[in-house]
Amino acid sequence: MLKPESRPAKLHYLTNNFRVLADGDFVTCAVTGTRIPLDELRYWSAARQEAYVDAEASTKALAPQ
Repeated sequence: MLKPESRPAKLHYLTNNFRVLADGDFVTCAVTGTRIPLDELRYWSAARQEAYVDAEASTKALAPQ
């Protein structure tokens, strides 16, 4: 659960992992805008450097517009 004083993290997304560039508590889903606590982050795109809240959001991000 995120606290009101939670700060956004800045990450570099790799294929199987990510590297923290700036400490924080969460990242924001590129599709839904949902705050994702770092310990719950499971979906991202290394090519797009984006985080996704779940598999559905990840699929939606890759779908043709």
